[in-house]
Amino acid sequence: QVQVVESGGGLVQAGGSLRLSCAASGSGFGLIHMAWYRQAPGKEREMVALIFSGGSLIYADSVKERFTISRDSPKNTVYLQMNSLKPEDTAAYYCNVRYISGSAWGQGTQVTVSS
Repeated sequence: QVQVVESGGGLVQAGGSLRLSCAASGSGFGLIHMAWYRQAPGKEREMVALIFSGGSLIYADSVKERFTISRDSPKNTVYLQMNSLKPEDTAAYYCNVRYISGSAWGQGTQVTVSS
């Protein structure tokens, strides 16, 4: 069974930066991709950035040129570097790990951007 733990959220002023981390524990689970999602109050959860096991990347239009997803493959860890943060980036951020036999979510980490 895969377990996912996020860290790195917090409060930052608009224009600032934060880096989120997501570590997946387990072995031999056949990784397909790791992704960051976010959910703001009253809104649906949306995909922010995704990295496939082969290295291909996908970003939501709203975060392109500001957010960067990267990974440390031996550690099954993915990072989300968030720059030029805006108040509309305020949300709970969740890491999702998709593997051959299923997927797992982390508990979420709050990001709050003040104006």
